[in-house]
Amino acid sequence: MTDAIKRVPFDVESYSRRSRTRPCFICAMVNGDTDQLEEIVYDDGEHIAFLPNFFVLPGYVLVAPKTHIEHVVRDLTEDQFVAVMRVVRRIALAVEACVPCERTYLLSLGSQQGNAHLHWHIAGLPPGVPYEQQQYHALMAENGVIERTPEETAALAARIRKALEA
Repeated sequence: MTDAIKRVPFDVESYSRRSRTRPCFICAMVNGDTDQLEEIVYDDGEHIAFLPNFFVLPGYVLVAPKTHIEHVVRDLTEDQFVAVMRVVRRIALAVEACVPCERTYLLSLGSQQGNAHLHWHIAGLPPGVPYEQQQYHALMAENGVIERTPEETAALAARIRKALEA
C-alpha cells in the first residue's frame, strides 16, 4: 500500500478457525456477549455499524442487520434490502467524510461455513495506492492488517459518529 499504511501480518488460519467454531460474532456483539472490542458507530435498532477488530484499509466499517439473516437476497424483503442499503450508503458517506478515499468499496461477504450473518464491508481506498494493490488485493487480510491502538480506533469511531450527526 502507500507509505502511510503500515501493515502487520494477520493469522488467517486462527481467524478462520474462530469463525467456524465460535457462535456468530455479530449476534454476540448485538447481545453484549463478546470479548471483542468492536467500536459501534451506528445503531438504529434494526441495523448496526461498527469498526471491526481487523482493519484492511484505514476507513473500514461493517454494517449488518441486527437480526441474524444469512442470505443477502432471499432472506430480505425488497423493503428490508433497501433499508439496509440506505444504512450502508449513509455509513459510507460518513467514512468518506473522515478518511481520504479515492474509491469506496462495498461488499457483502461471508460464508455458510463461517461468518454467516449477513454484513456489508465498507472499505475506503486511500488515494495513491498503486493499481496492483487495489481491489481484491487491498481487501485481503492475507496481505496484512493495519495495526491500530484502541485510542486510534475510538478516535476514528468518534469522527464517524460526528459525521453521521452532520
